[in-house]
Amino acid sequence: MQAYDHGGDIYGNPGVTLDFSVNTNPLGLPEEVRCALQSRVEEFARYPDPHCRELRGAIAAFESVPADWILCGNGAADLIYRLCYAMKPQKALVCAPTFSEYERALQQVGCQVEYHILAEANQFALTEKILMQLTPGIDMIFLCHPNNPTGSLIPLDLMERILNRAQENKTLTVIDECFLDFTDGESAKRNLRDMPGLVVLKAFTKMYSMAGLRLGYLLCSDANVINKTNAAAQCWSVSVPAQIAGVAALSLSDWQDRTRRHITEERRLLSEKLSSLGITVFPSDANFLLLRYAKPLYESLLQKGILIRKCENFKGLDKFYYRIGVKTRLDNIRLVEAVKEIING
Repeated sequence: MQAYDHGGDIYGNPGVTLDFSVNTNPLGLPEEVRCALQSRVEEFARYPDPHCRELRGAIAAFESVPADWILCGNGAADLIYRLCYAMKPQKALVCAPTFSEYERALQQVGCQVEYHILAEANQFALTEKILMQLTPGIDMIFLCHPNNPTGSLIPLDLMERILNRAQENKTLTVIDECFLDFTDGESAKRNLRDMPGLVVLKAFTKMYSMAGLRLGYLLCSDANVINKTNAAAQCWSVSVPAQIAGVAALSLSDWQDRTRRHITEERRLLSEKLSSLGITVFPSDANFLLLRYAKPLYESLLQKGILIRKCENFKGLDKFYYRIGVKTRLDNIRLVEAVKEIING
């Protein structure tokens, strides 16, 4: 069986009492979503709406885009694979390090993958050097905004230059914004109307702590991309509970603002505390932090019941890099104290 390369593998680590390997919202599943699921539990006996009509209507209102620009899926990862199967790129460009499912999905359709290496000297930030690799022979490019595992946002002016270059080259550009709502960064969706070759990916997994329900969506103004990607799906790929939860989540008026305030404060605390212990903490705009430490933190923390994300399977990183999610104040302090004991022990 293939090794599990993502965070959240508590099933393979039954002794874990605190999971910092995941980067979902530490505030948890909103109570309003929980209540909506409980009040409509009888509907779980039905087949789901294959077109997600109610959900797409809610997303359209939330994102201020037409409903026919929206395609829902069984999480953002589902849509990544469907896009690759549907569009069948011959050559694609991805950054490194970044979310590994871009590379996997591309390779499964026989696509040649080129890598743009993000330099640690630049804090793994994306720079204009990527434009040198964005040539007419590139059929598809995946960009993570903010990037996972580094947490870096793409500067607005650079985003515009990338999108314009991709448009000139007829390169399908996929911007993964699954973590964007945790930041103050701007979405690429403002370019959708003028750039049919742009796809924006979003998910409920992170902001609404709904990883187990599996729900994501993409935005694109090109009906050809929408139709081909839709045709690559299995029937009823978005469950009834997921559709109900998504509609309820989007009705919350202050959830994102409340979450951003919490993340900003707790990320600063974690960064300052861990840096003071001699750990390299890279700048992040997101709800997680990339760390570097020259001793094995993973195994030592696991012995204390704390799971963090090893990053050695990210291209461009090695066994000395780790990612941690930002959690509640109590949990964050517990992590800091555990790390302090390990370092001073």
